[in-house]
Amino acid sequence: MAYPNTDETLNLLKELVSIPSPSGNTNEVITYVENFLKELQVETKRNRKGGLIATLPGKDQQNHRMLTAHVDTLGAIVKEIKPSGRLKLDLIGGFKYNSIEGEYCEIETSSGKKFTGTILMHQTSVHVYKDAGKAERNQDNMEVRIDEKVHSADEVRDLGIEVGDFVSFDPRVQISPSGYIKSRHLDDKASVAILLQLIKQVKSENIELPYTTHFLISNNEEIGYGGNSNITPETVEYLAVDMGAMGDGQSTDEYTVSICVKDASGPYHYELRKRLTQLAIDNEIGYKLDIYPFYGSDASAAIRSGHDIIHGLIGPGIDSSHAFERTHKDSIENTAKLLYHYVQSEMIL
Repeated sequence: MAYPNTDETLNLLKELVSIPSPSGNTNEVITYVENFLKELQVETKRNRKGGLIATLPGKDQQNHRMLTAHVDTLGAIVKEIKPSGRLKLDLIGGFKYNSIEGEYCEIETSSGKKFTGTILMHQTSVHVYKDAGKAERNQDNMEVRIDEKVHSADEVRDLGIEVGDFVSFDPRVQISPSGYIKSRHLDDKASVAILLQLIKQVKSENIELPYTTHFLISNNEEIGYGGNSNITPETVEYLAVDMGAMGDGQSTDEYTVSICVKDASGPYHYELRKRLTQLAIDNEIGYKLDIYPFYGSDASAAIRSGHDIIHGLIGPGIDSSHAFERTHKDSIENTAKLLYHYVQSEMIL
C-alpha cells in the first residue's frame, strides 16, 4: 500500500468536516473516529473530557510518544431567543463575527432535533437599512434566521430550541480538480484525517514502531485545554499536529508541512524542531519553518499544565484560518510523509 494515499485521506477529511462538532458537542465525531479505529483493531479509550486515545504498542515500552490532533471546531451557542423569533449567538472559539456572516448553520436542541438557519446581520437588507454595510459585525447586530415559520420567542421554544443549544457552521467542503481543499474546520480535521491514515498505514504494513505511541484525538483545543491531560508518565515526546498559519510575514504556504518554531506560548523544543527539520531534508519532504504570533496548541497547553515533555508542533498550511479555510493536497501529503518517518525515528532522550 503506497504511502501516503492522499486521495483516501481527502475522502476521510470530507467525511470528518461534514460532522458538526463545535467544542462542547463532539460525541458524534469522536464516535466516528472510534469506529474507524475499531475496524483497524486499534486499542482505544475515552477520557472524561470526551476525547479519544488510541495506542500502538512499540518495541520500547518504557519511553512513549504521543501525537495529538483535535476534532472540535469553532462554533456558537444560543445566547438569547429574540422576541422576533431570531437567535442571538455567543461564539465558541477565537474568531470574529464577520467571518460567519451569511453562513448557513444548524441548531441542535438538547433532545437531538436539528434545524437549519442562516447567520445574518439584523440590518442586512440594503433596501431598508442605509447603514447595512457600515454597521458593526457584533453580537448585538448579528442573528440566526431559522428556516421555520416562527415569529416570536414562544414559537421558537415550541420547536424545542432553547438557550444553550449548539450552533454549527456549514463546512461547504469542496475539492478542486487542481488539488485545493476548501472547507471550514480544516483546523484541525485535516490533521485528524492524516493521523487516522497514518495509523491505518502502520497497521496495514505491520510496522513495529520503535516506541509505544499514543494518538490523542482531543475535543477541547479551540477553548484551550484539549491536550493537557492523559499524558502517560512514560511520554517523552509530545507532538501536536495542527494547522500552519498563513499571512503577511509568514513563510507557511499551502503546499508544504509547516514546522512551528514558536507561537504565543514561546519557543517549541529546539532539538525536536531540528530533528523534524532533518527528517524532512533526509526524505525530500517540502517544509517551512515558521512562527505563529497569535496561536496556542495542545502541546503548549500540555507544557503550561506542568507536564515534563519534549513538545513540538507541525501541520499542513491553512489559508484564512478560522474563517474561509483552504489548503492543497501537497501540504496534506508532505505533512503525512513527515509524520510517517517521525513515528519510526529515534527519540530525543
